[in-house]
Amino acid sequence: MNIYEVLRRPISTEKADVLRTESKYVFEVDRRATKIMVKQAVEAAFNVKVVDVNIINVPATMGRYGRRKVISQPAWKKAIVTLAPGEKITFFEGV
Repeated sequence: MNIYEVLRRPISTEKADVLRTESKYVFEVDRRATKIMVKQAVEAAFNVKVVDVNIINVPATMGRYGRRKVISQPAWKKAIVTLAPGEKITFFEGV
């Protein structure tokens, strides 16, 4: 898998904003991605030093839209990337 196929999109939530103050960034990643692939992709894409990667499998969910319509959200994978002290991803600054 190409390293640019590993990262899908950055996650921007309140919890992700709090983690960003601790030099941790959250990304949605490909379901086949491993910790090593995520580390290589972040280091190549943003030119930073990655210290640690935590991966979380988010399960599929079923929900309702109205009374009868059932919708499903597919399963996905997210990664919390910890950078070396003093490192920042400038892509997230000002967001």
